[in-house]
Amino acid sequence: MILNKDTAKKTAELLLKVKAIKLNPSAPFQWASGWKSPIYCDNRVTLSYPPVRLYLKEEIAKIVEREYGKPDVIAGVATGAIAIGILVAQELGVPFVYVRPEPKQHGRKNQIEGYLESGQNVVVIEDLISTGSSSLNAVHALKEAGAVVKGMVAIFSYGFNVATQNFKDKNINLITLSNYENLIEQALESNYITEKELITLHEWRRDPSTWKQ
Repeated sequence: MILNKDTAKKTAELLLKVKAIKLNPSAPFQWASGWKSPIYCDNRVTLSYPPVRLYLKEEIAKIVEREYGKPDVIAGVATGAIAIGILVAQELGVPFVYVRPEPKQHGRKNQIEGYLESGQNVVVIEDLISTGSSSLNAVHALKEAGAVVKGMVAIFSYGFNVATQNFKDKNINLITLSNYENLIEQALESNYITEKELITLHEWRRDPSTWKQ
């Protein structure tokens, strides 16, 4: 869910500007899943640009407080959302933990790193939502530890139907600063892409698993 159109467009503009998101319909990227894609997103790039990370931190913090109330703890999903999660926690003045994809195989064998008490209210921070599987895995780990997960805020979502269904099935509210629709709209307005490339980007979005350039 997008709460604010202006925020969505501004976020998309910044992600394109610093090349955290790249659009290249004529020379697609290959994802780890094997999918061919005209878009590649690495929001960790934003950390190298102080004005951009400041904007993202402030916007996410405002959403957290407005939609979920001030939480006891902010949780970042490893590894992409650790840094932005820390920034948001600092902005809100609350503790921070992060969640690994799975427990460590040595030492204390933690999946959740940091101090978390059972019964604490937690908001989860993500950098990117694709299918939502890894994000919801983190939610599951937090709930297993006794946390009350109020919801999740992410920088960007591809808006895949499977992700929407996955979050619905787990009854987890997801809010994103921006998404695919706002991104390609902004990209066209700023002449980052052409009308022809826009058609290709729409085609990919309809069926990304079988799309071929």
